[in-house]
Amino acid sequence: MRIPALLAVLVMLTGCAVSAAFEATNDEIRDVAFRAGGPPSLTVITVINNTSGAGGHTALMVSGSQRVIFDPAGSFLHPDVPERGDVLYGMSPAWVQGYKSAHARNTHHVVTQTIEVTPAQAERALQLVQSNGAVAGSFCTNATSRIISQVPGFEDISVTFFPTNLMDQIATRPGVVTDRYYEDDEGNVRDGIPDAVASPA
Repeated sequence: MRIPALLAVLVMLTGCAVSAAFEATNDEIRDVAFRAGGPPSLTVITVINNTSGAGGHTALMVSGSQRVIFDPAGSFLHPDVPERGDVLYGMSPAWVQGYKSAHARNTHHVVTQTIEVTPAQAERALQLVQSNGAVAGSFCTNATSRIISQVPGFEDISVTFFPTNLMDQIATRPGVVTDRYYEDDEGNVRDGIPDAVASPA
């Protein structure tokens, strides 16, 4: 029974099925590095089907010495966003909004769950996403939950393939701030990127 169940998960997670071959250089990453104001934080990003409530993709935004999005096997690609090992660099507020807007459409919305952490926790998470490397298709939540569980203070997070399972685990954390973002356009992530990031700042 376990093998059919796993196959069902892999079929369901169509949102995390593409991994970019492009690897940014150190200079490209350094040139766009963005450090957000405010306290360090971790943000779990979950793409949810509006009809079924099932999860389609999981990503992790880390805001520490710089802000990045770990987009495992993700479809977000833009020439102005350096990417290495499924990590998107230069995540200014405009690019974060562009990432959410590209994933939100008439069939899906985006849930963000932000937790303030210590600088040490943020740097550990940053180190983990940067050293993880590219993720195979349909393993987005598995990779994200595994990384979070290695951050001190988050060892109780269970590794899972299910985006909504990880979302539910994060929802129980003290102080989590949750937001749901909706749009009504058609298409997929790639279709949504040009409009979403037409004028990033």
